[in-house]
Amino acid sequence: MSKREDYKRFIVFCLASLVILAQAAVFAYVWYDYYRELIFEPFWRKGNWVLIAIYALIDTLFSRLYGGLKVGYLKRIDVFYSLTLATICTNIVMYFQITLINRWFLPPWPMLEMTGVQLAIIVIWTFGSRYIYSRLYRARRLLVIYGERDPGELIQKMNSRRDKYDISGKVNVEVGEKVIHRMMRDYEGVIIWDLPSSVRNRYLKYCFAHSIRCYMSPKISDIILIGSDRIHLFDTPLLMSRNMGLSVEQRAGKRLLDIVVSGLGIVVFSPLMLIIAILVKVYDRGPVFYFQDRLTIKGKPFRICKFRSMCVDSEKHGARLASKNDSRITPVGKVLRNLHLDELPQLFNVFIGDMALVGPRPERKSIMKDYQKEIPEFYYRLKVKAGLTGYAQVYGKYNTTPYDKLKLDLFYIENYSILLDIKLLFMTVKIFFQKEVSEGVDDTQVNALKDISAGDKVFSEEEDDSTEL
Repeated sequence: MSKREDYKRFIVFCLASLVILAQAAVFAYVWYDYYRELIFEPFWRKGNWVLIAIYALIDTLFSRLYGGLKVGYLKRIDVFYSLTLATICTNIVMYFQITLINRWFLPPWPMLEMTGVQLAIIVIWTFGSRYIYSRLYRARRLLVIYGERDPGELIQKMNSRRDKYDISGKVNVEVGEKVIHRMMRDYEGVIIWDLPSSVRNRYLKYCFAHSIRCYMSPKISDIILIGSDRIHLFDTPLLMSRNMGLSVEQRAGKRLLDIVVSGLGIVVFSPLMLIIAILVKVYDRGPVFYFQDRLTIKGKPFRICKFRSMCVDSEKHGARLASKNDSRITPVGKVLRNLHLDELPQLFNVFIGDMALVGPRPERKSIMKDYQKEIPEFYYRLKVKAGLTGYAQVYGKYNTTPYDKLKLDLFYIENYSILLDIKLLFMTVKIFFQKEVSEGVDDTQVNALKDISAGDKVFSEEEDDSTEL
């Protein structure tokens, strides 16, 4: 199995290198054939090579950032979308780099033609690499080990990637460990699904001892441990979790980033915001902006500002999240929500300090209380300032369950760094045109909690007392 994995990684590396080299080769042709001749003092031979190498490096960084080189991991459409976005970003950066070399702007048309050729290469590579990968590696056969909570929802999600996962068996822990250990031999991996920690840890250790691939849904305590520091002052290993949110230097750096980026964003997007304001006003003569009380760090309330995307009396029957076929959303609002443009006024919230660029999305107090009835730990998200975008927005969806959103937000809090903020800001660009990210909850739901009567209730992991908001 180890040799198979090594070979698999080598194949993925070769396929990823192929598309990067092809993109760099197209840039090299455009550079030598056009731009180099226009520069007053052209590079010598090694200088040209360095510039092409820089292009390949930047392309690799953007491709890795957006996940475009993850052959066999993302869907074909996601790979194409990620590589396209990475190529456009790389070409924009390189155009300005060439401009700096020339000390003045040069015609951008060769770069646009180059981008068209590169998109054709991406299409061919996306289908070709997936074909090669699927021919060499079939979907991994997995066994689900579950307890009281039915794994149907998880199986449904993973079955959407039948090219990668083949969940061909499931077993309840009540049959006994010996039976399950024998069953494991017939599979290429196991999924430990929502078991009590004491039971889960026994299966996890067994998988580790016998080199069995293991997937499992982390508990909140696991995520807190992930962010802990290792202490090696003694011959006994220790883990230390501060549990205080961000440090003072992290808060200062984050605030500086918020001021700079939100200030630039307000300047750059002000013409677009003016056009949107006119469209919202012209449609039904109602107010342009929508203000609503939300909660930020430590449960502090603030007034969030958005472009109005719903009819004026949208909440006359009480607060509720937008649903998939929500009749309250106006035609203009539907476009704004699909492109996330209704969020632009929140740049002002960020600039004045009510919000951060990156952080857990702010919830309403009433909905927050509803969530806490089912998930007492939900207030853990309030250890940091609410954000315009965040970990749960990039890796989740609008209708992701509150329990999973909580886990994603805790991943962010416990692994915070300025570099993570910058990465999530770049990743936010990727989700702008992904419709499923902005898809609402079911029409029968008031919030993102599932219908409890259907047996989907999420229980707290510990019998803690929740903090009253």
